[in-house]
Amino acid sequence: MRLLLDTHIFLWFISGSNRLPQNMRDAIEDRANEVYLSSVSVWEAVVKNQIGKLPLPQPPEVYLPQQRDIHFIASLALDEESVVQLARLPSVHRDPFDRILICQAIQHQLTIVTVDSVFASYPVATFK
Repeated sequence: MRLLLDTHIFLWFISGSNRLPQNMRDAIEDRANEVYLSSVSVWEAVVKNQIGKLPLPQPPEVYLPQQRDIHFIASLALDEESVVQLARLPSVHRDPFDRILICQAIQHQLTIVTVDSVFASYPVATFK
């Protein structure tokens, strides 16, 4: 499987949170799967850290890439082809980070790993 982690899933995974369902943890840890973290998720985490909503044990510019590498999660850059997918998305909700992740998943044929039920309203594969 080719998996794109939603931001909260990545944060729960690296922190060992029991909020992450075991089947999702297993899929992320399965080396047969290609697992990606979008640069958009890093952007979201940095913004939340800067406004005080996401405390991290180290500065985000150090901690997030370090954790991604430690866990063998590949980085997914934001490309123009993904961004233009926005024109085709229904206006289900306004979260710009979620919408771009959905576009990346569509463009790169990835399955999004999330517990956010709003993703099911979009034309994208989700891991449940």
